[in-house]
Amino acid sequence: MTTGPSRKIAFVLAASDHGTMIVNRFDYRMIDETRGFGVGLDILNTSSFDPKGVDLTLSLLALRRQYFGDGVHVIDCGANIGTFTLEWARQMTGWGSVTAIEAQERIYYALAGNIAINNCFNARAVLAAAGDRLGVMKIPVLDYAQPASFGSVEIKKRENPEFIGQDLDYASEHAVEVPCITLDSLGLARVDLVKIDVEGMELEVLAGAAGLIEQYRPIVIAEFIKAGKEQLRAWLEARDYSVTESDINFVAIHKSDKTLGHIAKAP
Repeated sequence: MTTGPSRKIAFVLAASDHGTMIVNRFDYRMIDETRGFGVGLDILNTSSFDPKGVDLTLSLLALRRQYFGDGVHVIDCGANIGTFTLEWARQMTGWGSVTAIEAQERIYYALAGNIAINNCFNARAVLAAAGDRLGVMKIPVLDYAQPASFGSVEIKKRENPEFIGQDLDYASEHAVEVPCITLDSLGLARVDLVKIDVEGMELEVLAGAAGLIEQYRPIVIAEFIKAGKEQLRAWLEARDYSVTESDINFVAIHKSDKTLGHIAKAP
């Protein structure tokens, strides 16, 4: 065997509660010696990521099936390595499917690998940034062999960006182009739930999904901590959605959707 430069192992296989997963062991941003955040950190330390959110969405999908029948379809926008995608695809085997969208190329590879290794034949991965127009977008490049919360990357520069563990360079010579799509451009025949976790671009994603939201009235789960909370709520309520909070997300259900009755009755 020829000896070459050493290579740090970043991506590893983990036997998680969500199935066997490709996880980056450097996916963390430590706040102090004992506290930190990151999808990889949670999975490697607790075997799971956001179990409360997973349980909520699985319940909502079951209700959509109950009221609208088989053929349920979900969009995981900002899918990261696919925690939610795997859980949804597994539950919906035989009656539903998932489109998972991820903009970071190396994270996308892990997402696609996780879909494959868990035999989720009802899920597909898309390498793209979702927004309000078609085209290309330049996004910063990270070092995936150094610590950072990769799921916290703001691919579109904000005025006061969150420090994720690495400095991000948005200059064009240090950025990479990725396709920019709209959710409307996917041309889906049905959409039941859209989960949007895109670190501040939630309103742009919604603008690019206005057509499918008007047509299919899917449940919308959107993170609000970086998007402008009141603007996000107003956008949804203007389209006749009932909006509640769940941790750092809005859960928005159209007022015509019978699923809403189950949420209203929850304690």
